[in-house]
Amino acid sequence: MSATLIDGKAFAAKVRERIAGHVARLDEAHGLVPGLAVVLVGADPASEVYVRAKGKQTVEVGMASFEHRLAAETSEADLLALIRRLNADPKVHGILVQLPLPAHLNSDLVINAIDPAKDVDGFHISNVGLLNTGQRAMVPCTPLGCLMMLRDHLGGLAGLEAVVVGRSNIVGKPMAQLLLGESCTVTIAHSRTRNLAEVCQRADILVAAVGRAEMIPGDWVKPGATVIDVGINRIAEGDRTRLVGDVHFGTAVRVAGAITPVPGGVGPMTIACLLANTLTAACRANGLPEPDGLTA
Repeated sequence: MSATLIDGKAFAAKVRERIAGHVARLDEAHGLVPGLAVVLVGADPASEVYVRAKGKQTVEVGMASFEHRLAAETSEADLLALIRRLNADPKVHGILVQLPLPAHLNSDLVINAIDPAKDVDGFHISNVGLLNTGQRAMVPCTPLGCLMMLRDHLGGLAGLEAVVVGRSNIVGKPMAQLLLGESCTVTIAHSRTRNLAEVCQRADILVAAVGRAEMIPGDWVKPGATVIDVGINRIAEGDRTRLVGDVHFGTAVRVAGAITPVPGGVGPMTIACLLANTLTAACRANGLPEPDGLTA
């Protein structure tokens, strides 16, 4: 028996299609075009790829894309000045500062300079606090994408036991809060959790976001569990590299009820949810109803 594959690429395409429909209706009914500003400081190769993909998909769904590419030596004062201009620009509904930033820039200071209502990454301390207290927030994109896939595959999540392996501010902690919001019983585990295998084996929903290649083998997975693998790790094999998740896919796929592959699972949902957050931010800024099924 083999697990059902949760196809994040196909699901993300459906999400983008729904977003494009909402964007077209907003423009037709209200003359409103959601705008996303992406700020890239320096020329990190991975960041360059992400920014190009974000810009391309933003335009494809009918939104306005504003890219700001700054030199690696840009001062903190100049970066903060740009963010203030974007905060004040009514055409910009979402602001994303691509991480990581060069070492001389304070990431926390920069992120918290973004207007929380335009913080489509969901990293501003105000949005973190709102999410943690069950209030309306901008939600980090990767956990939001995981939640959307879980809802789509399982329907109601209430009463299920969920284990999140990983405690980062970007994925692990907000993922746990979202699952609590769905009335799951949630455990946050990590690499130093005692008896980690036993903890994982309890999970009806297992979210792996620890950042260690193939750390979770199939015998840690409860038979029939739904496994969401957030990890993206590169393993060198001769002169090539292979992408793998935090779960050992070959063994887990024989035990789980459903599992996300790597690549093609969670990854495509991150940009789709960035676009969803931008759409949500535009609706909130203009007092319009939020799109159904695209928020937490």
